[in-house]
Amino acid sequence: MGRHHHGIGADLAWAALKGDPDLTGRITYAGPPGLLPARLPVMCLARSTVAVCALAAAELAAARDGGPVPAVRVDDGAVATAFVSERHLRVDGRAPSSFAPLSRFWRTADGWVRTHANYPHHRARLLRGLGLPADRGAREVAAELAGRRAEEIQETVYSAGGLAVAARTPEEWAAHKQGVAVSAHPLLMLDTVGAGAPPRTLPPVAGGPLLPAAGLRVLDLTRVIAGPVATRTLALLGADVLRIDAPRLPESQDAHSDTGFGKRSALLDLGSRSGRAAFDELLAAADVVVTGYRPHALDRFGLAPEALAERRPGLVVARLSAWGADGPWGGRRGFDSLVQVATGIAAVEADADGTPGALPAQALDHGTGYLLAAAVLRALTEQSRTGGSFLATLALAHTARWLVHGLPGAADATGEASAGEPYDAGAYDEEAFLRETGSPLGRLRHALPPVAFEGGPATWSTPPGRCGTDAPVWR
Repeated sequence: MGRHHHGIGADLAWAALKGDPDLTGRITYAGPPGLLPARLPVMCLARSTVAVCALAAAELAAARDGGPVPAVRVDDGAVATAFVSERHLRVDGRAPSSFAPLSRFWRTADGWVRTHANYPHHRARLLRGLGLPADRGAREVAAELAGRRAEEIQETVYSAGGLAVAARTPEEWAAHKQGVAVSAHPLLMLDTVGAGAPPRTLPPVAGGPLLPAAGLRVLDLTRVIAGPVATRTLALLGADVLRIDAPRLPESQDAHSDTGFGKRSALLDLGSRSGRAAFDELLAAADVVVTGYRPHALDRFGLAPEALAERRPGLVVARLSAWGADGPWGGRRGFDSLVQVATGIAAVEADADGTPGALPAQALDHGTGYLLAAAVLRALTEQSRTGGSFLATLALAHTARWLVHGLPGAADATGEASAGEPYDAGAYDEEAFLRETGSPLGRLRHALPPVAFEGGPATWSTPPGRCGTDAPVWR
């Protein structure tokens, strides 16, 4: 396939990032056809988000070194492998558990609902919201849900702090108040925030692989996949990434074993005086803060974007949510699987018998993660020219809208797998994009990073460690 076909999605994403349109000519595409097959153009989304992330990295490298923007190469094999990195992970040969038994589709009296109960606290809230004892399993849940309406289940479980979403078609989502709120915004927003700050002076990145984020300090307040993929990418590019979690909400070690490459991980209780003092000390020396909690969930700690920019002029703040920062669902929790169901993706990908389907990867998570990293890198380049503090705002629901309505092949939902790109099993060897690495956790088999540009790093400098075991200090 030529550059014209492969490059359209990247051109659109690069425009959303306010990049120089001429630079997309630096990107070349390669790799086997027909990967991540779906009715929707999933491979186009995956390829495009990785392409603009790599281009933003190359652009920042050039801004620091004063040379031309390095050439970017996007390989569909590397991209497709990385987009299911959590499935490829092995720890001493063990495959991590992915979805819990109560995270699935259920038939209701009037359609379908999907629940998310991978974390123990979400499982407990789901059962409590349904009026079921804590020891009940899938059979009892199925019997309970079969006699109830999907929308009623959604609201009842939500009011109990749990996660359940009624399945909708794209048309039903477009008419829903949250769908309307999402449609009022572009794919992503990248703007200055707060008072001015002088241009950021970044020294050249000398020696070794080109690491455009070298010397930058990133506070990582994200969880699960999308945010951690973004910060994993910034770590690949040389940033000192310190992930902070609350002691009462520990992350799944398996999830961190996939997304923790290149980072350190510490526990801090922001509700305690000592935890806040330690965090404030970290923030005073941070260059980037990435948040992945619900909108306004961190405001009580003084971590609203405007407050951060005021405390630390010149900061880049990148915030990610499931449903967007406004609308009736702006404050709700959500995950990739649930956003697929609400926005009509599951309906488009449904089986012949009408059972809702799923994308071949958690593509909203991974794609939004690469866009988030790209937005941070673009902000850093702009800062080096103009100064200022920057705010990037992204949401899984915005990426979902782009997949369903904005990308080539999206409107008719035929997808590129059915548009002349049949999957050629012989052309794709996933082992070429996997590596084995020793780590404090054991022997890891993992996907290699798909973000590649001339002179750039081939893999991370360090493997992931145990969640929450590093000191909350900068290197």
